[in-house]
Amino acid sequence: MTISSFDDLLMAAKQQEEPQRLLFVFAGAELPADSTAAQRERFQAGQGGALVPLMCVDKTPEEVSSFAGLVRESSQFGQEWSIVFAAAMSGSGGVAPSSEAAEKPLQQMVEAIKAGTLGTFIPFDRQGQTVMLS
Repeated sequence: MTISSFDDLLMAAKQQEEPQRLLFVFAGAELPADSTAAQRERFQAGQGGALVPLMCVDKTPEEVSSFAGLVRESSQFGQEWSIVFAAAMSGSGGVAPSSEAAEKPLQQMVEAIKAGTLGTFIPFDRQGQTVMLS
């Protein structure tokens, strides 16, 4: 299945043989202190910058009613994010992984995003559409 929207992600997670736990890291963009004039200009035009993890959460697919609901929930924390990265953990024996089991993988996601290692995560914009990062 091709995942091109958040709805696709939810549908795919619900169709898996074993129950899933979804991991989300919300990130914002900031301009590094050592940026060039050209980088600053691009950033002010809404492009470029460095991704900075702001907050993270784990949920079962059933706990996420929609992307709009996830956005509403995230707004309660007062952090203005630009992109949300998603990953999934598979359960076993018909039981989804617990929130406690998701803590270490969530921290690993945060560290990977800080390091710019994004290949295994699905990035979504604020409208719930996948994003190609370059």
